[in-house]
Amino acid sequence: MASGDLIVGLEIGTSKVCVVVGETRPDGTLKILGVGQAPSRGVRKGEIVDFETAMKCVHEAVVDAEQKSDVMIRSVYVAVAGGHIQSFNNRGCVMLPEERDEIDEQDVEDVKINAREVSIPAQNAFLHSIIQHYHVDGQDCVLNPVGMLGEKLEADFHIIHGVRTRVQNTIRCVKELPLEVEDVVFSALAAAQVVLTQHQKNLGALVVDIGGGTADYILYVDGAVKQSGALAVGGDHIPKKAAAFWAIACPAKQFC
Repeated sequence: MASGDLIVGLEIGTSKVCVVVGETRPDGTLKILGVGQAPSRGVRKGEIVDFETAMKCVHEAVVDAEQKSDVMIRSVYVAVAGGHIQSFNNRGCVMLPEERDEIDEQDVEDVKINAREVSIPAQNAFLHSIIQHYHVDGQDCVLNPVGMLGEKLEADFHIIHGVRTRVQNTIRCVKELPLEVEDVVFSALAAAQVVLTQHQKNLGALVVDIGGGTADYILYVDGAVKQSGALAVGGDHIPKKAAAFWAIACPAKQFC
């Protein structure tokens, strides 16, 4: 049985459903207690196309993870992917009131809200607003503006969004088990947090997560996310293309 706080990640992929159970340690690291998997059905190119079938696969993976980690899973962080995921960069700006000139936490929150006051497709929902850099009265690349003096606070954000109903279908698939969804995370962002050090992000790095039906990517420049997205092309397309080229039989599903 786990003694620390549990963090559980769940991803419904095209080829498999994966559930990872981790336990937080006093030093801030994470100990992996168990990994549960199940072949994925009812999912195409990272998106649910058969709700009931997909839900059964998720249940199988959760049960497998519970047995291997010897814990009962009650809540999860859900990774999402799919060709509907889009992103862009935008700058927010707020002016401090005349009666004060010291930037506080509320100003930082206000500039984040301002950066999201931009038009996205009506059917889409925001997933992430990731800070790139702050600017105070024209001073660039400020890491933390709280406590600084200034009149104008600006901030560059990388904003990730996706089709609301497709994200909600993934969430519903988990909640029907029933499990609580702690948060939703773009899969490439989650992968980057695992495989990249801060030094690598500062140098510049591209992470490409190639699944069965999608390829998700995220690009870091000078420590900040500059681009991200998802392509509806994945590892399953390779044997299919090869089979078509050489006119040979191809398995209906490739599992990795």
